Amino acid sequence: MKSTRRTKKCFVPLALAWSHCGVAWRVTAWPEVRFECLYGEDWIPSSPTEDVLASAAQACGPDDWRSYLEFVPVEGREFLNQFSFARMEALQVIARCPALLPALAEVPALTAFAAAHVPLRGTSGACWEEINALIERSGVFGLLDWLGLPASRQTLSILANIVQPDLPKRLLEPLRSLLWEPTAIFALQRMPAITDRELASTCHALAA
Repeated sequence: MKSTRRTKKCFVPLALAWSHCGVAWRVTAWPEVRFECLYGEDWIPSSPTEDVLASAAQACGPDDWRSYLEFVPVEGREFLNQFSFARMEALQVIARCPALLPALAEVPALTAFAAAHVPLRGTSGACWEEINALIERSGVFGLLDWLGLPASRQTLSILANIVQPDLPKRLLEPLRSLLWEPTAIFALQRMPAITDRELASTCHALAA
């Protein structure tokens, strides 16, 4: 009697794919998390712009992310599931700077500042290697200082109270400025749970 051999299905990690201005983009599976655009028949590694990531946020839905995140370690998956429209930026941050994940897990709103470090610092390109060196040398307080934020536990405490870590980019610069103002610090510290609306209102009121 012939024995039958059971075959096991092998699931290959999926890339997330989308299109921006007629150009196909994808991000490969964890842990490489390599952003690529299609040039002819070849996928070429490329650094996505803010607009490219915005297109990804619109194109990649819950089902796409669910399949992709199956191959991400639990800690990273739980962290990324806190985000909605900024999930692709958050993925890029923890993939390029894995040592930063424990700090970001405690203060998810800091992710938005790390993701937007190019415009916040006015650099010509991403500085992931420099961020990794900062984390190794000075920890999260070194990163705060590098991002132009007060390097204090007060800053971390306020950012940790922000309810939705998908901070709108328009609020990053005003919030960074306000965190240097004693009046703003006092006002924000009194809010145990800071919503986007409360944050925008506080920024507007204290800037007036």
